[in-house]
Amino acid sequence: MASKIHNRHDHSYKLLFSHPEMVRDLLTGFVTEAWVEQLDFSTLEKVSGSYVTEDLRDREDDIIWRVRWGDDWLYVYLLLEFQSSEDEHMAVRIMTYLGLLYQDLIRQKAFTPSGKLPPVLPVVLYNGEKRWKAAQNVADLVERVPGGLERYRPNLAYLLLDEGAIVSDPAWSDQMRNVAAALFRLEHNRDEQDMLKVLGTLVEWLKAPEQTGLRRAFVVWIRRVLLPNRAPEMELPEFTDLQDLHEVHDMLAERIKKWPEQWEERGRQIGEKLGIEKGEKLGIEKGEKLGIEKTARNLLKLGVLNDEQIAEATGLEVDEIAKLRMEDKH
Repeated sequence: MASKIHNRHDHSYKLLFSHPEMVRDLLTGFVTEAWVEQLDFSTLEKVSGSYVTEDLRDREDDIIWRVRWGDDWLYVYLLLEFQSSEDEHMAVRIMTYLGLLYQDLIRQKAFTPSGKLPPVLPVVLYNGEKRWKAAQNVADLVERVPGGLERYRPNLAYLLLDEGAIVSDPAWSDQMRNVAAALFRLEHNRDEQDMLKVLGTLVEWLKAPEQTGLRRAFVVWIRRVLLPNRAPEMELPEFTDLQDLHEVHDMLAERIKKWPEQWEERGRQIGEKLGIEKGEKLGIEKGEKLGIEKTARNLLKLGVLNDEQIAEATGLEVDEIAKLRMEDKH
């Protein structure tokens, strides 16, 4: 089940980041480096993420974009991983994927004007509840050996965007006009009203006809990931056929009003079920106890066995047998 949820999450995130607006806002909103200011985002172009190594081992499609920086193409490599637990060796995986990408660029002869390989920015998006603590540079995973060998230790870093840490940061601004930021805030919303507010903002931001595809990508993510995670016990068939973001917002505005009542009813049902099960269990245990005590009383009446022997035969404690003997005398 967890694997299915992970796959739905991964695929819907890939769908969202197949739109240039998401990539642009990811870079402008969360990569605070000078070179980003020199990018021409009108040239953002999605390139094929399928590449095969020379020994024919396939890699699944990854999201890879290229964007014009000066007279060169700068490749931005987005690795989308969404796990409840961090990957301790993510830096090694990034190094492997970049190696595969560079092999493919060499085969395509996709060099810069100076004959070198284009620069690549590896980005890891993480949406888990716990904060990411894994090494962000492969060098930190390799043991240091003094005497000169450390010079050959690989050194490759990736950019980590830990959504939960970003949203929890005191410097975080809810006023940021940024669709990637809105996604992070939806993912880590404070409550139902906060979720509705962000959705309403997205409806306003993405109302242009040319943004239809991105609106629908958000709808897919909301239906397949956000709502099942937010209300896992609820059936929401009315959302299945919704195609546009404003429809989802309006429907949620109505449904959210009923959620507290439904959660209360669900809690009552679970409480009743647990109460019945506990009562049945206690009844069985009490019945078994009474049956054993009856057997012990019968053995006492026979007068053949002593207390220790009856205790061994019934599983009761010796003092319990003594108590039954006293009760029978009265």
